[in-house]
Amino acid sequence: MKAKHLLALAALSTLIPGAVLAQEVVLKVAHFVPPTAPGHTKFIAPWCDKLASESAGRIKCQIYPAMQLGGTPAQLLSQVRDGVADVVWTLPGYTPGRFPVTEVFELPFMTREQEGSSRALWDFVQKNTLKSEFAGLHPLATWVPGPYTLHLRAAQPKVMADLKDMKIRSSSRLTTRLLSALGASPVGMPVTQMSEALSKGVIEATMLPWEVVPAMKVHELTKFSAEFGGDHTLTTTTMVFVMNKKKYDSLPADLKKVIDANSGRETSAWVSGQLKSADAASRAVTLKNGNTIYQIPAEETAKWKKTASTVNDEWVKEVSAKGVDGNKLLAEANALVDHYADKK
Repeated sequence: MKAKHLLALAALSTLIPGAVLAQEVVLKVAHFVPPTAPGHTKFIAPWCDKLASESAGRIKCQIYPAMQLGGTPAQLLSQVRDGVADVVWTLPGYTPGRFPVTEVFELPFMTREQEGSSRALWDFVQKNTLKSEFAGLHPLATWVPGPYTLHLRAAQPKVMADLKDMKIRSSSRLTTRLLSALGASPVGMPVTQMSEALSKGVIEATMLPWEVVPAMKVHELTKFSAEFGGDHTLTTTTMVFVMNKKKYDSLPADLKKVIDANSGRETSAWVSGQLKSADAASRAVTLKNGNTIYQIPAEETAKWKKTASTVNDEWVKEVSAKGVDGNKLLAEANALVDHYADKK
């Protein structure tokens, strides 16, 4: 009788819309910047709004900015793998050594126009590191921000020799190696510790894309900003937006489609573009504050590039020792960056 009763209910649900409620999902989305930062207002919040709209309200986000779930930025990957969070935005550079192949995009003078380079990064991850470095994770987007600019408290370096022994904040392993090669004294730290370090003089400068500057009050803590010309950026960091794989796998097929429609190569480019739109505004805020923004000449930048080539050589040697072809991977990453840059 019970079986007949259940069958009758199933049949009734096909005739009466809404007789069986569709599954609803609440995603805990965590990240490390304040809710005023462009990463929250232009990327995280709009992405969550799109999911809600396209799922007819069946996917909702609970957003936890500025590490409100506890822990440090370096623990975000563990939080999403362990299910403390369902989705996180973080930097692989915060967990040195866990993404040694993906970080090829952080090598000096590797990336170009950021939306194209973000598409390149997505393709590279899907082919080369999805099953290894992203085990237990379901990538939603991978991207690079705008070119990193050197923001300085008091000094105004114009040639490489001016960087000697300067304490500069670094956001990743390869940026640390770059700064060391250029003669500086890198100090590794997440962006959440940077403002205090600048205000106290623990560091004399920081490497940072423009879009982050106002939210972290960097323009109020520095006087000079050095930009680098040319087609390729001096340095950048890779960024990832990832979901707990078990959580993704547990979704019904129709909600997976909503997630999939807001993931991938073009979503990666969209995120990068959203943040790019904040670069000019942040630069203008810095100028309005009375800061000096200047460019390192192309001929001087060429000297920095030649010196920085040792970082590339070291990366190739390191990953090749792990059983992969470092030269091949480096060539592939360069080819992808050029491919998407040429499609502007």
